[in-house]
Amino acid sequence: MSSFTRLVRFIPRDSDSGSGSGSSEPLIGEPVDPALDVGLASYENKPIEVSVFSGRSVVNAGSKTDRKAIVERLLSPLAQSEVGTIRCIGLNYVYHAKECNMAIPDTPTVFMKPSTALGDPHPAPTILPKAFLKDDAADYEAELVVVLSKDAKNVSEADALDYVLGYTAANDVSSRIAQFQQSQWSYSKSFDGACPIGPAIIHRDSIKSISDLKIAGVLNGKEVQSSGLDDLIFSVPKIVSFLSQGSTLPAGTVIITGTPAGVGWLAEPRVTLKEGDEFRVFVSHGVGTLINKIEEEK
Repeated sequence: MSSFTRLVRFIPRDSDSGSGSGSSEPLIGEPVDPALDVGLASYENKPIEVSVFSGRSVVNAGSKTDRKAIVERLLSPLAQSEVGTIRCIGLNYVYHAKECNMAIPDTPTVFMKPSTALGDPHPAPTILPKAFLKDDAADYEAELVVVLSKDAKNVSEADALDYVLGYTAANDVSSRIAQFQQSQWSYSKSFDGACPIGPAIIHRDSIKSISDLKIAGVLNGKEVQSSGLDDLIFSVPKIVSFLSQGSTLPAGTVIITGTPAGVGWLAEPRVTLKEGDEFRVFVSHGVGTLINKIEEEK
């Protein structure tokens, strides 16, 4: 049995930290209200009460303590130091492949983001680099995140879920002109903060099937992406197994699994992210809503 259903990583209110210093260390805990969308609650400045766990990482969460805390600021479920390289799968939804007028791939398309691309939920912004602003080509991609619980190498599809800790949400922020100028996608998707994730991670055992999950992307209040995970071309077990062949995926590895149809670059008229925009990624079953405001680097 898992020790948690869902967890958040957060900075507690100073009165809850016991330090009195105003510089609290991050804590790990489970929201007391199982129905609360912690991303929306944080955005709306509503209190989020958490049962604090003994560990300091979602990968080694420890056990629930008697201590309660109120969230001051939500953080990415994992720190940059924990994730290593972020593994990414491109073109992995049937209807997204169709909107791109591309054939359904036979083999997963893989690219990587550095750990410095990891970003926090609101109030942390997504900052578009000044080097790319002239292109006016920034785009969103709502994605499901898979987090590994232990080192994985040469695992089979049948055993792959044994290596999965749980699931959260991400926005794979991309600069499309830079992306299509190169055969490799990493440069256009790897700037600082280009992979915000959160707000909560749900344990793999808290859902009956990955295909039951729903994902949506909302730009400035308008839903632009919506899909079930049953539209995936390559399943989560397939992805984990494929990435682990010949390569060790350390515990804490973050895998983003592709985006559904509805990206802005292919919309008519075309939509690009700009200063003042807000993008939300919603994943069902307790993950909640990842929210980030868009800022342009000055």
